Amino acid sequence: MSLYRNIVWFIKAMREFTRSGFENASKSFMEKDLDVSIDGRSFMITGANSGIGKATAMAIAKKGGIVHMVCRNKERANRAREEIVATSGNTEVYVHVLDLSETKNVWEFAEAFKKEHSFLNVLINNAGCMVNQREMNSDGLEKNFATNTLSVYILTKCLIPLLEKSRDPRVITVSSGGMLVQKLDTDDLQTERAQFDSTMVYAHNKRQQVVMTEVWAKAIPKIHFSVMHPGWADTPAVATAMPQFHQMMRDRLRTAEQGADTVVWLAVSHSANAFPSGLFFQDRRPVPAHLPLAWTHSSRQEVKVFMGRLETLAMAVKPTE
Repeated sequence: MSLYRNIVWFIKAMREFTRSGFENASKSFMEKDLDVSIDGRSFMITGANSGIGKATAMAIAKKGGIVHMVCRNKERANRAREEIVATSGNTEVYVHVLDLSETKNVWEFAEAFKKEHSFLNVLINNAGCMVNQREMNSDGLEKNFATNTLSVYILTKCLIPLLEKSRDPRVITVSSGGMLVQKLDTDDLQTERAQFDSTMVYAHNKRQQVVMTEVWAKAIPKIHFSVMHPGWADTPAVATAMPQFHQMMRDRLRTAEQGADTVVWLAVSHSANAFPSGLFFQDRRPVPAHLPLAWTHSSRQEVKVFMGRLETLAMAVKPTE
């Protein structure tokens, strides 16, 4: 069945995830969807200094939104901010330095942000990593899982009260089509038993993001949750983490702006908010989160166990007041 999944996925990917896939899908886009006023609305974007995150921040700044860039490297973040401000003419672009692989720091950042800001309309969980060797953070957690899954859980969980107080609140998580070949594995969240393959670890993390989004959508009706696949985009992160793939597919990769298109659409358009909460999107439309006959669905019990283990791990790294 794994071989079947991989074959079906590869055929789908070559047709849909590439630049030509975006160009074909964009023929049905409604330009008026992005012709909206977002003046005064506040957007937090993690990993906003390069790639899809930077393209998203630029697009939102151009439309007049308040942009909170959450980035690991202060120097690169400030350079990106200067470019965004110069291009957009919007000075309400703010840099926050945070390494999302350090889960304890995520708690501290989110709690401080809530005290300093009275509202947040949109949280965009964009930052991610693919560490090719099994490494641990200072809390003893595997870095890919800590960054891609647990920090998304902690940041979102902590900011939910702030979002709930705001007008038209939304949470968008940038996932990956790679998750289509993986089923939720509740017994080995940090790849302690399975052989470490960074590509598969990343895909597992991205499946975990989809499950989290589906759970939050049911539990928190005041906020519109969505998760999306940006397609295969030519970004510094892809070039660094997957150099062979990047070299082989370079001429077929989407631009960062094309990868960010659905993120921006989900963040600002009225059309996106008309869809039910909790869906998985690709190129401005909801798509199945599972391949046909792929056996990647999870039982209610598996989802309950997964969310319970996330909560336990999150509370274990929460700083004491």
